[in-house]
Amino acid sequence: MLKTNEKKVVEFFLECKPGPPKTRRGWKVDHKGEAFLLPSIGGITLNVKVGDTAFGLAGDHIEPCVSCTANAEKPMDFPNDTLQLYSCVGNEAKVMSGEAKGAIGTVIGHHGGSEHLIVDFDDLTLENLSYEDKIRIRAKGQGLELLDYPAIKLFNLDPELLKKLNIKESGNGEIEISVTTMVPACCMGSGIGAMHVGAGDYDVMTSDPESVKKYDLDKLRFGDFVALMDHDNSYGRAYVKGAVSIGIVVHSDCRLAGHGPGISTIMTCPSSLIKPIKDRKANIADILKIGSYCK
Repeated sequence: MLKTNEKKVVEFFLECKPGPPKTRRGWKVDHKGEAFLLPSIGGITLNVKVGDTAFGLAGDHIEPCVSCTANAEKPMDFPNDTLQLYSCVGNEAKVMSGEAKGAIGTVIGHHGGSEHLIVDFDDLTLENLSYEDKIRIRAKGQGLELLDYPAIKLFNLDPELLKKLNIKESGNGEIEISVTTMVPACCMGSGIGAMHVGAGDYDVMTSDPESVKKYDLDKLRFGDFVALMDHDNSYGRAYVKGAVSIGIVVHSDCRLAGHGPGISTIMTCPSSLIKPIKDRKANIADILKIGSYCK
């Protein structure tokens, strides 16, 4: 069993509410020069769940299930900045008001730019939620460490979810982790260079059809755990040969240049101590029996 500092990790409550869909007036132009007008970030999204495909939707940057914020008017300010930094993948989310009061959901990750926290709830809860309902996050995970692997850093990851990720110790200082996809460094786009990864995400570019087919990028699902090859997220998102980062898919494919499915980081190492193993069921929906798994 992996040794961690879980008992020393601080746990506290954060509050947020569903964030209404956001848009800008006018058309957007995709990487082919074609104008489009489609649904995008935010909202209580009724028919897109964790575990569903992140491709083929009549939308752009679609966030599955519920997009949450603690400050819709000023998303970069307090208290939303705190919500984004301290909420972790796998944290419990509980509805504290309204017709859906008492319902339990799961944090999936963060989407930068929109500054939304993505939370999965079941279908009945979605039907009963309003944009004024309070959602309480049981925040725990930032500061979590693998005591026997100091070069491997953890971010945005609930300790209980870590235990369910089918991680194996090889005995030679390496660990093996299941992922659905291995993304080459050349396919990473928007978000590269961000100074920290305690919030936000960065995108797998899908503008090149040959690369999409070669690396099965069009098979990505919301909630997939993926390996970003030759990318180190230890102190910002950067290309480092031999590095490996692990993340989770938090938003859909996009039509804008430099964009694509968004990845929220949970693990990284500047050297090749993380060994990704392909497994089509390496998705939080399959692991926690939530989202589309329940359909």
